[in-house]
Amino acid sequence: MRMLHGKRYWLIGASEGLGRALAHVLSRRGVEVIVSARSEDRLRELVEELPGKAHHVCVDVGDTGSVRAAAEKIGEIDGMVYLAGVYWPLGADEWDPDKNEKMTDINYGGAVRCVGAVLPNMVARGQGHIVLTGSLSGFRGLPGAVGYGASKAAIMYMAEAMYADLRGTGVEVQLVNPGFIKTRLTDKNDFRMPFIMEPEKAAREVADHMASDDFKKSFPWAFGLMFRASQFLPDFLYYRLFSSKG
Repeated sequence: MRMLHGKRYWLIGASEGLGRALAHVLSRRGVEVIVSARSEDRLRELVEELPGKAHHVCVDVGDTGSVRAAAEKIGEIDGMVYLAGVYWPLGADEWDPDKNEKMTDINYGGAVRCVGAVLPNMVARGQGHIVLTGSLSGFRGLPGAVGYGASKAAIMYMAEAMYADLRGTGVEVQLVNPGFIKTRLTDKNDFRMPFIMEPEKAAREVADHMASDDFKKSFPWAFGLMFRASQFLPDFLYYRLFSSKG
């Protein structure tokens, strides 16, 4: 088990949703949290709400200079959790270049920038903890997720490669793959979302995983099992079940 109490964690994408809820959960568990996002007002409110030691630093994960400046201001940390993301439900037949590029740039590109800002120092010190947020939608192509699912699949691959490369270095990597969480992002969906979770419950799942020695956690469990199992279906059967064309 990993001890989180007394450690210093940078939560990126913490102004709303899962990130905000996770800040509360970790703060109650004795973690010093530095919360980041673009909205300074929401971050200030969050810091005032938290029961433990907390600070805020604004950052735009789409801007390499902003990320580097924030990392330098924050200084040495024990861990970083990347939760920032944007989402629009889009199919390939309604391709929107701006929205698809934004999802790629924030969801995946932002993770690359933030990992790049903290990982070299962790490797040099021989200790650190990086948690990346994938999605159940990243396991295999789904209708209406051509941008979002692809960006999450990229994060999932990056986490797996980092885990393989950093084993034995003292730098620990973890991946969480949530299903539907009730946030401003999922409010955009006009379809039924099975097993949808409140942010607080999802945040407890993430925090429990962070305290474990396991690499990957997909949740809710039953929903995650379905997505993992789908990887073993032959194409003709998978797309008959999951394609929007039936």
